[in-house]
Amino acid sequence: MTKILVTGSEGRFGKILKKIKTSHKFIYKKKQELNILSIKSINKNIKKYKPKIILHLAGLSRPMDEHKKNISKSIDLNIIGTCNIVKEASKFKIKVIYLSTSYVYPGLKGNHKEEDPLRPWNNYAWSKLGGESAVQMYKNSLIVRLCMTEKPFIHKKAYANVKSNFIYQEDAAKLLIKIINKNGVINLGGPSQTIYKFAKKDNTKLKKIFSKGEFPKRTDMNLRKLNSYLKR
Repeated sequence: MTKILVTGSEGRFGKILKKIKTSHKFIYKKKQELNILSIKSINKNIKKYKPKIILHLAGLSRPMDEHKKNISKSIDLNIIGTCNIVKEASKFKIKVIYLSTSYVYPGLKGNHKEEDPLRPWNNYAWSKLGGESAVQMYKNSLIVRLCMTEKPFIHKKAYANVKSNFIYQEDAAKLLIKIINKNGVINLGGPSQTIYKFAKKDNTKLKKIFSKGEFPKRTDMNLRKLNSYLKR
């Protein structure tokens, strides 16, 4: 049984993770109990719970416009908060698992491998890459580049000319548990397909829309490394 301290447990993914059955002991902390912007708060929780792993979920995701309108908030929660987690975890030799995004890839050619060059295409992705930079400096870590969404699909329209690896949060949580002991960088998602094709399965009334450049057309990732780990 591995003791895992979870930041941002009240977020969308944290709530899903709580429902997954596992032999690991997850310790879920609310923002008021574990504030990633406070070194003192992080240190206090580490000393109290003595985790082997910190699963770092806390941060700012939606709305995406917030990362343009309020860059200070984006920087604080996604970059500085992550840096604080890494600094404290490294002092105690605690592994850090950081959830990043497929948006850190350029989104031009698709089939992005973990070692491919990175070029975020929006401020959200830049903030997540900023967090990645700190985690990359600490070898006892795992960066998971995810492409996930809620079930059912929350939008009434979906891009029919944009390929991605969308996977529902419930499925992503189950896969994350299976690779929790790995290190390095791993792409995690579902089969490469258009967003419309992915979402249409559960929403027959979904309408097609087409990106005219506002959304990269090939954000899909190569999942060979993930699949090789799952087969072992």
